[in-house]
Amino acid sequence: MESTLVVTVGLGPVSVADVAAVARHDARIELDPRALEEVARTRATIDALAADTVPHYGISTGFGALATTYIAADRRTQLQQSLVRSHAAGSGGEVEREVIRALMLLRLSTLLTGRTGIAPATAKAYAGLLNAGLTPVVREYGSLGCSGDLAPLAHCALALMGEGEVRDRSGALLPAAQALAEAGLAPVILAEKEGLALINGTDGMLGHLALAIDDLALLLSTADVSAALSIEALMGTDAVFAADLAALRPHPGQGDSAANLRALLADSPIVASHRGPEDTRVQDAYSLRCAPQVHGAARDTLAHARLVAGRELASAVDNPVVTPDGRVESNGNFHGAPVAYVLDFLAIVVADVASMAERRVDRMLDPHRNHGLPAFLAHDAGVDSGLMIAQYTAAGIVSELKRLASPASVDSIPSSAMQEDHVSMGWHAARKLRTALDGLGRVLAIEAMTAARAIDLRAPLVPSPALRAVIAELRRTVGGPGPDRYLSPEIEAATLAVRSGALARSTGLPLR
Repeated sequence: MESTLVVTVGLGPVSVADVAAVARHDARIELDPRALEEVARTRATIDALAADTVPHYGISTGFGALATTYIAADRRTQLQQSLVRSHAAGSGGEVEREVIRALMLLRLSTLLTGRTGIAPATAKAYAGLLNAGLTPVVREYGSLGCSGDLAPLAHCALALMGEGEVRDRSGALLPAAQALAEAGLAPVILAEKEGLALINGTDGMLGHLALAIDDLALLLSTADVSAALSIEALMGTDAVFAADLAALRPHPGQGDSAANLRALLADSPIVASHRGPEDTRVQDAYSLRCAPQVHGAARDTLAHARLVAGRELASAVDNPVVTPDGRVESNGNFHGAPVAYVLDFLAIVVADVASMAERRVDRMLDPHRNHGLPAFLAHDAGVDSGLMIAQYTAAGIVSELKRLASPASVDSIPSSAMQEDHVSMGWHAARKLRTALDGLGRVLAIEAMTAARAIDLRAPLVPSPALRAVIAELRRTVGGPGPDRYLSPEIEAATLAVRSGALARSTGLPLR
């Protein structure tokens, strides 16, 4: 069933929310007529240059190291088609549908700025591909992040030409020509400059970043929820999250996380049960006490990523580019460094938030540190292993996340006969961040199910109202304390509750 959501693409930027709507919810795309007028105006500039006897890069010349080779007019369609075919050289597994749709929307957004010289009919055909639910097959390897994400975008342009393979809305694999015909779409015959315009941008890494921003915002709210559950389970204090203490170090993210934890722990009978002089503990462990500092720093890093993404979403990335005054100029705006850096920065954040969560899981299972709970939260310790191996799973994921936190953007491997002698590796940074986000969701799920079991074992004490609701949501698919049972399906169910937002929503609180 087609979505009722609509995203208008025009002269201005699309938003992160627009990217998510098209990529994940199949929002229909509409093109702003004013943008199409600007596209037509700049296309006229390209047509005039195409008729010039003086060579112009990307219009009447070859590309990259072949930029000085003049191409006669009767071979320029072949030039553009050859560019797309040769650059559609990806290898490996298929990239996820939502990522491909995101990068296609972003390429379309740049086309609609009128700075690329594309023909209006080609822009409309590109939108038609998305609206028909046709997703070109893009392979995982092939982009060095400079000049942009050439191979992934070339696979999309290839489908526009009626070549290569696509998946339809149902996921069936079809030859592009057949899929276009069944959708009532005609293959595009590319004119001068159009092949370049379709493949020369940072849209792949930016699409990943936009989706990662959408994911991480939810995961950081959920991290506060799972941390609050652990604080309850470990008989921790909420006093350290006081607003006046957070204000002494006025990082916005820390303040937001501390506010979330105060709200989540409000009116908790467990917290109240050990508040007072009879509790001889002076301080909680860092993994509890410092949660707002780590989760807050992650939020501030995410805010920086939003800033960079916003700038890139407002960019018209192509080479050469048609300036508003009609010049066609070569430039280096396709270099992915700004996006690659924040993709790597977010991978560091993801690893550290997951690492802190895993430490709380381990603490809840250790009878020397969990304040009276059975070893591994087992029903019959010794006979039963409880959640021992669930912690192993979390630890294994965290170890992988530490590896994925190693930056891709500090690497560079020269290409194109040393013309492209420094590249961003932004696509690689994006792919590892996507893997890392999946891991963080799984670690938070394991923390939530561990803490929920530990809290149940505190009965008759009960947690705060908000966290009671969270445990009730978990109990829909994840069992409580008892003899050992098959845990993998419960971990997957808890992970789904985290990813879908069900766990965060169940609090009933407007988490920041």
